Amino acid sequence: MLCAEVSVYPQKTNSSSDVINKSISSLSNENIKYEVGSLSTHIDGNDEQVWNGIKKVFEAAKSSGEVSMVVTISNSTH
Repeated sequence: MLCAEVSVYPQKTNSSSDVINKSISSLSNENIKYEVGSLSTHIDGNDEQVWNGIKKVFEAAKSSGEVSMVVTISNSTH
């Protein structure tokens, strides 16, 4: 089992909230457990689910323009 804490930081936009919400919503159709916090989103699952979830979030965010993403990965539970 892996856990990831993901924070998305859109660059050069006046619609940061829209970009962040779009990136998080990309997880809604995935078979993955996630919890949205005030500054980051926690993703839990097996290795493949978590890595795919991280990729989905980044792909959705970057489709809106330049973005930075900070990820902390752990193999322990929260």
